[in-house]
Formats: sequence, structure tokens, C-alpha cells
Amino acid sequence: MCLVLLGIAPSPDISLILAANRDEFYSRPTAPMAFWDSPCRMLAGRDLTAMGTWMGISAAGRFAALTNFRDMKNIKPDAPSRGNIIPDLLASPQAIPDAIHALDKTAGTFNGFNLIAGQGSDIFWYSNMDRRIQRMSPGIHGLSNHLLNTPWPKVTRGKEKLFQCLETDPWDDDALFDLLLDQHKPGDALLPDTGIGLEWERILSPLFIQSQTYGTRSSTLIRITRDGRILVTERTFPTPAAPSGRVSYPPEFQACSYTLSA
Repeated sequence: MCLVLLGIAPSPDISLILAANRDEFYSRPTAPMAFWDSPCRMLAGRDLTAMGTWMGISAAGRFAALTNFRDMKNIKPDAPSRGNIIPDLLASPQAIPDAIHALDKTAGTFNGFNLIAGQGSDIFWYSNMDRRIQRMSPGIHGLSNHLLNTPWPKVTRGKEKLFQCLETDPWDDDALFDLLLDQHKPGDALLPDTGIGLEWERILSPLFIQSQTYGTRSSTLIRITRDGRILVTERTFPTPAAPSGRVSYPPEFQACSYTLSA
């Protein structure tokens, strides 16, 4: 993922709302969300190059999402893929904090990343750039390619717009997807300097990214209700053109309901 917006305990009937965009090169093959043949019955997209994923949720409601930490000056060219972190964590028999603590032992071998993981409204954040496990408080949070709630323009704007959506109607998918389609570009003086040059900082600055070679490939909404239902909706963008079609999953896993749609 490149942008994760979270509402933790945003309403009396919802434990968690997640709205996220995954950005990638259009040439990198990707499979949309589907159930993996895994012990935890994980629903996730798949990077078909490294065969990992950036976000997933199990039938029991345990979820995890990962963003890269953008620091071009400290790239490890031989680092292992970060795509196995999510499947390994969701399949772990350990509690989320214990599983993250175990991950910390080898986290330095990876290039920089952030991890958000939890169940219901019990959510944790970890970064191998920061090396601490933080329980996230109720409220609105945002994560891009730096640390949690770093006030990059896209994070600040996304959190403000998510707050507005949740105040109006936390069940309105159209409003949340409109949020994730936001292409506002801030002024140059507000942009971070992550070592990629000003032109690319401009390209990567909106919530929804489009360029000739790289852009937002999927937008995903996850809701976990107080009574344990899981609702997932995904829009995929295999090219800068129109989104893909609709796929639906029956509510057959622990009274969970999954819908993948354009």
C-alpha cells in the first residue's frame, strides 16, 4: 500500500473502517483480491512477480496492511521481498503484538516498511525504521511512505476527508471511493524530499496517482462491525483507464460478507 486511512471505533456499530490505495508500476502483474489457499483463509490481492501481498484479512477478522518507507538513500538491493510479511503474520498462531515482536528480530534485513495489523478495533503499528510496536488509539489515522501520521499533504488531506465521510455516513461506499480518487496536488513547498526528485514528488503527492508508467492500481475499503461482520470492497485499476468489473463472494466464512467491485 501507499496510503492507508483508518477510522478506529468510528461509530457505535463499527470497530474499524480502512480506506487504502495501492500504487505500483502498471507493468507489474497483479491479481485482484481473492481467497488464498492458506490456513487462515486469507482474502488478499497478489503481486504476481514476488507472489506476496500488501494487505490481507483472514476469515476470523485479523487483518494487516504494509506500506514501503520511501528513502532512496538507504535501499538494500539484495533485501528479501516484503510481500511475505502479511501472509506470515496472518497465519501466525501468536497474538498480533507477539507476532510483530517475532518479526522485529529479522526486520532489519528488509528495506524500510510500515505495518498496521490488528483485529476489530485492537490495532497496532510497527515500522522497521522505528523498531517499536505502538497500539493505535481510537480516532482517525493516516499512513503513507513515512511513519504513522507523518503530516505529508496527502496524509493530512486524506484524514480530513475521511473524518468528513465518517461524520456524514460511515456506510457510504461512494463517498469513500471518491475520497480515494482525489487527485489534488499540493504546492511544491509542502512536498517531502525523499530522494526521488521534485518531478516524482509531484507525481506521488495526490491520494490517487496517475502517470504514464506508475499509478494507483487498487482502492480498497474494509469495515469490521461490532458484531463481527467483515465487509470488503475493492476497485482495481490495471491501467490508467477504467476500473475492472465486479466480483462477489458469498458470506460463507464465520458470518463474514465479502464484496469485490468496480
